Amino acid sequence: MPASTPKRPRIAVLADSDTRWKWGALTAHRIAPGQSMETGPRESAQVGPALDGFLLRGRATPTPRQLEEVGVRADSLREVTAVEFLRTMAEESYDVLVLALVGGGVQAMLHGLGRAWQNRTARPVVVTGYVGVVYEKLADGLLLRHGADLVLANSRQDADRFRSVYEGVGADASSVTEVALPFLGGAPYEGEHDPYTVVFAAQPSVPESRKDRAYLLDRLVRHAREHPEREVLLKLRSKPGEHTTHIEELPYQKLVQRLDPPANFRLVYGNMGEVLDRTDLLVTVSSTAALESLHRRIPTVLLTDLGVREALGNHHFVGSGCLASWDQLDAGHRPAPDEEWVARQGVVAGGGSYESAFDAARERITKLLDRPGGLPPLAPYYTPVTAPGYLPGILARHHLGPDGTPLPGAPAADREPGPVRQIVRRAARGAYRHGVQRVAPVIRRMGEL
Repeated sequence: MPASTPKRPRIAVLADSDTRWKWGALTAHRIAPGQSMETGPRESAQVGPALDGFLLRGRATPTPRQLEEVGVRADSLREVTAVEFLRTMAEESYDVLVLALVGGGVQAMLHGLGRAWQNRTARPVVVTGYVGVVYEKLADGLLLRHGADLVLANSRQDADRFRSVYEGVGADASSVTEVALPFLGGAPYEGEHDPYTVVFAAQPSVPESRKDRAYLLDRLVRHAREHPEREVLLKLRSKPGEHTTHIEELPYQKLVQRLDPPANFRLVYGNMGEVLDRTDLLVTVSSTAALESLHRRIPTVLLTDLGVREALGNHHFVGSGCLASWDQLDAGHRPAPDEEWVARQGVVAGGGSYESAFDAARERITKLLDRPGGLPPLAPYYTPVTAPGYLPGILARHHLGPDGTPLPGAPAADREPGPVRQIVRRAARGAYRHGVQRVAPVIRRMGEL
């Protein structure tokens, strides 16, 4: 008799932005029980998990274009409020739940899920983590994620730091599981293209000031003018009106309007992996794109023009061998990455180590799913006892009370919003973006006078 077809594991992913959806959906495919790197996230849905996507309604809810750019297919995908999501989790049965949210969102969901599952004998394995480099708010972000069954660390370095924080406050550190960034891959760099292509990977919030962003743009355009034989690309994360994980107050699209760039300078969007396919030199301030580029052995530079500072995030790359300035690049400098440093970041993983990077997470999930008697209740470090002045505010932002139950009047959409509600929502988002992009910078500048 033919072997029976194994049951596809059911995985739910809750995300609050385009980049977190990308991380969450790709991670779901990597860690699915029975999944292997050979049958990756872009293979047929028949060999991967049954994936249901939930987009948490908010200012950064991804647009259809942003979702298409990620390129990960889900069996279903819908926008939800926090309360609606919790109700769905109380009614549906999943094997794994990936919380691809900012730290406060993870903490709120952990308490809300704990309440929703209190009368259930079985629940999903709850997984969370970070979308990229962790260079700020290490303790705050980690403790807000504590309570998940697996807290994924994207490198050996992060795994060591995560355990140190948890152990330092007396919290259980057994949830920390070393993996790698789920979107690494692509063909290794094999030499210069024709034309030679320089890509600047822009970031929505780094640097923040108009002066610094205009400086970087001017240098990029100058590089294009000085090297007419090269193609110089400004890789942008979002189109005007779209939001990403971070707020972009001064989009490069607006700044470039005052310039007259040469013909070999272009703005590009799309999947970062596809842009890297034609890249000969990747330049950025501190984008996670640098790790994607390093993984493929593409020459990569983290700019020092604005300093090496925690506020910029490029301090994370100290020791990488990839820090340089535009002056050095214009003079012909090409970086040579430090092999020990990149190995600790989980990139440029030779010898098949990247292919096995998610084995430990899959094995751990399988064991938890097979645990006799089911899984224990979720137990976050923050409780009304350990953080009575902090936790209630975090929960209230998601319309949850101190015990994780929905507050009276909490929004819980049972149907698609009507035309009037859609118009109101668009107007509210437009007003918010206007406040962020136009009004807030003016107020800040006034405060600096």
